[in-house]
Amino acid sequence: MKHVDYIIVGCGLASIAFCEQLRANHKSFVVFDDASQKSSIVAAGLYNPVVLKRFSEVWKAKEQLALALPVYAKIEKELDIKIDYKLRILRRFTSIEEQNKWFTAADKPSLEPFLSTTLVKNTNTYIDADFQFGEVQHAGRLDTETLIFNYKEFLKQNNWLEQTTFKHSDMQLDSNSVTYNNYKASHIICAEGFGVKHNPFFSSIPLNGSKGEILTVKAPELKIDYAIKSSVFVIPLGDDLYNVGSTYNNDDKSNTPTDKAKEELLTKVKTFIKCDFKVIKHVAGVRPTTKDRRPLVGRHIAHKNLYVLNGLGTRGVMIAPYVADKLFRFIENNETLDTDIDVNRFS
Repeated sequence: MKHVDYIIVGCGLASIAFCEQLRANHKSFVVFDDASQKSSIVAAGLYNPVVLKRFSEVWKAKEQLALALPVYAKIEKELDIKIDYKLRILRRFTSIEEQNKWFTAADKPSLEPFLSTTLVKNTNTYIDADFQFGEVQHAGRLDTETLIFNYKEFLKQNNWLEQTTFKHSDMQLDSNSVTYNNYKASHIICAEGFGVKHNPFFSSIPLNGSKGEILTVKAPELKIDYAIKSSVFVIPLGDDLYNVGSTYNNDDKSNTPTDKAKEELLTKVKTFIKCDFKVIKHVAGVRPTTKDRRPLVGRHIAHKNLYVLNGLGTRGVMIAPYVADKLFRFIENNETLDTDIDVNRFS
């Protein structure tokens, strides 16, 4: 029997952030993952402190960025990889009214650090932007696919990863510990993303799930090093490659790309990108979303050593380190969870 402090189920953004909490606090752990959940891998990876549809601040944006960016910088250094790319985000305006709403929002104290009051003129002949752009500051892109692939390799090298499906029926819970196969732990964290719907202990939590699809296109003439937000995002990846996304589908819960979503993305991007491009990749994943757009974090109502870390939705890059920190403090220091993230707020 192997004794560890924590068993973690799943290896997406939430799990990685919690692993970093455990490593920083010298806790032992093992991660179980079968690569069945794709939302973290196929995510666009933008961290953006502004809701660009309504020009409002993302929930707890300052606190999230203050925690998240040092975590990713530490991972970059220790794993010798590049995952954090600072990136200008330009919001394409479609009218003078939108420009005026931008300037009104920029006057708010919560948004002033993030919204530039200098309009950006369009100088690219292959972009239609007659009403110019507004620039979002303190934004960037996290290469989630590179992060997850390399972090799993790191876990394997340290014998902290079991690449197998976790069978919840084989888990034995008592008042002080949890036993699974040849592991015995003090706590277990369920961070399976939308896969938690197959977890009998948390299958009833209000996780809706929203399928998102993203295209990767090659556009040799476009030549931009900034992201554009219009009806869709266009995000530079280097080597004339760009991600175009994303769609939102609350009915389809599969990871299978669809022609309908592809056509939707192509129709929207062609309204403002006027050069030729070629689709070279099309991926899909189900985001773990909730009805109030807040994470689901906390202890099972009947088992005190069983926890959930989920519901990161469309902003997992920013939220993951924040909620991982809150959950760790809740477990180890008995700190109270904020009501707006506590999974039991719906009970």
